[in-house]
Amino acid sequence: MYYVGIDLGGTNIKTGIVDEQGKIIAKSSIPTKSERTADEVAFDMAFEVLNIVKTNKISMDELVGVGIGSPGAINSGAGIVDYSPNLGWYNVPIAELILKRVKKPVKVSNDANVAALGETLFGAGKGYKDTILVTLGTGVGGGVVIGGKLFEGNESKGAELGHSVIVVNGQQCGCGRRGCFEAYSSATALIRETKEAMLRDRGSKMWDFVGGDIDKVDGKTAFETEKQGDATAKLVVNNYVLYLSEGLLNLCNIFRPEAIMLGGGVCAQGDNLLNRLKTRMQALHYGYQGTPAVDLLIASLGNDAGIIGAAALLMN
Repeated sequence: MYYVGIDLGGTNIKTGIVDEQGKIIAKSSIPTKSERTADEVAFDMAFEVLNIVKTNKISMDELVGVGIGSPGAINSGAGIVDYSPNLGWYNVPIAELILKRVKKPVKVSNDANVAALGETLFGAGKGYKDTILVTLGTGVGGGVVIGGKLFEGNESKGAELGHSVIVVNGQQCGCGRRGCFEAYSSATALIRETKEAMLRDRGSKMWDFVGGDIDKVDGKTAFETEKQGDATAKLVVNNYVLYLSEGLLNLCNIFRPEAIMLGGGVCAQGDNLLNRLKTRMQALHYGYQGTPAVDLLIASLGNDAGIIGAAALLMN
């Protein structure tokens, strides 16, 4: 049997056929053109499903259903995108719009949640039942899997991992609060802190790394120049690890997962990042003494996590 997973974004609609082992056997991508109505976007989504199935000579009898990972606030039980700023959608019954055209079961969840499910079942978290995915990008997102199933909270509005406060009255967060985990541990936060450190130290090697153009600072700047012995870069990296580890320790204490998976461009640092986090988290006994250690892993599915995780909604 086969499943179709759709990774719905503000820019592109990525569609894939996924088998029972979580392997993508075919995929496609088309522009979302989110300025259009939701019904027009849904029409394209349904067309892609039918087209990719037909092109790959899979009968509709072999197709279990369609899973969708969408940005925004999702009511997965009702199959509705309540609000998605990326798409400009309010109260869109996306599951129903696809169902009436494809005639197969349709499930939808938040895109970070489906990525967590995909990574747990078929990626870095395979073999674990209780996991958390933390994505370090523009914000801090992710998802929680308990007993092999997604935990989404009331009306699927839970698991907003980036919005627990770790510094009261701290940095402004996009959610409206101050001091959120996201405001200190996202790639955006790392870039902000790097730029501020560079402005304080005009002699830092970080200036050479970006060719003197502060607008070229990215998540690698501080990590890479620290390797060259730059003291200011080391301070930035140490502070980033401090805040990231605090947020992860909170997740350890609340959920006590078997593993936490980290995703996002910052994770290209691999062991250079993981080992620092592990050292600090081990020193603090993963929250308190007498508790099991939490395995810290780098997510492995990359850009395919959304398609695979969306398909897994039908398996789950």
